[in-house]
Amino acid sequence: MSVNVDLTTVWAFIIAFGVFAYVVMDGFDLGIGILFPTFRVGEGRNRAMNAIAPVWDGNETWLVLGGGGLFAAFPLAYAIILPATYPLIIAMLLGLVFRGVAFEFRWRDPGHRKYWDAAFFGGSLVAALTQGMILGAVLQGIEVTDRAYAGSWWDWLTPYTLLTGLGVVTGYALLGACWLIWKLDGSAQDHAYAVAKKALLATLIMLGAVSLYTPLLDGEYWRRWFEAPGIYFASQVPLLTAIIAVLLYRSLAKRREVAPFWLSLGLFLLGMAGLGVSIWPYVVPDAVTIWDAAAPERSQVFMLVGVAITMPLIIAYTGWAYWVFRGKVGTEGYH
Repeated sequence: MSVNVDLTTVWAFIIAFGVFAYVVMDGFDLGIGILFPTFRVGEGRNRAMNAIAPVWDGNETWLVLGGGGLFAAFPLAYAIILPATYPLIIAMLLGLVFRGVAFEFRWRDPGHRKYWDAAFFGGSLVAALTQGMILGAVLQGIEVTDRAYAGSWWDWLTPYTLLTGLGVVTGYALLGACWLIWKLDGSAQDHAYAVAKKALLATLIMLGAVSLYTPLLDGEYWRRWFEAPGIYFASQVPLLTAIIAVLLYRSLAKRREVAPFWLSLGLFLLGMAGLGVSIWPYVVPDAVTIWDAAAPERSQVFMLVGVAITMPLIIAYTGWAYWVFRGKVGTEGYH
């Protein structure tokens, strides 16, 4: 008996997995950069940076997979989304460059460390903000004519994209604080606990604001969230979000070390589920579905073979790196 497999749907989930893996891996890196000014100059900042020193550069592998996968598997979507968000993508890449350079040079140029610290914070903030705004730009809709972007250079700049940008900033800050709780001890860990509670409150406020705003953008979004039969599935997302938020708050109050990070990842996973409820099966809402944007089937099969080989290798070496550098970090670092 033959089994029909929708390769386009498979690729949609592969890219979604790549995006979520990027959030898992690089989100807390950027969050630590966002929180960097709140740590005491000297030992506090050094230990915060040491918490990600062995793994930070490998984490962005998943960003390459997400962007490259979109180009390869959904070329039409790539050709529409990138021109609509070029300024944001350029700013994001520059932020990541400044952040990476600052990460290395602050150790090798201690005489100018305050400037490298500022660059590390600024690059992290810009990268996180622009990633959220790119998401908002896609959700609010992109003007498409004859299978091409037909909007202006500034269509991405709206109150909604600013809201989604700030939402990602607060969410990454929460991830970063929870990672530092796991990796640090002493006064630095105490500070991470305090910051995590504030970041959790800010994240929930921003998540609620985005969740209320999004259905108002498009009638189709409203129907998927508030009309049967979609409401039966969609209503579980905010319910589970509330449960995880309560568990996360309790874990912080009880000074758990590992649980806060995994629970904060749960919030992001539910956020992605909410995104899926809103836009599925569109990759460019109300304009281009995943099947409209998909590459030819032979191309998808060819690329799937490559992904089946490389993705397990990426997961394996990433897991090995985290295992080798497990445990608490001190002030000596890995430089």
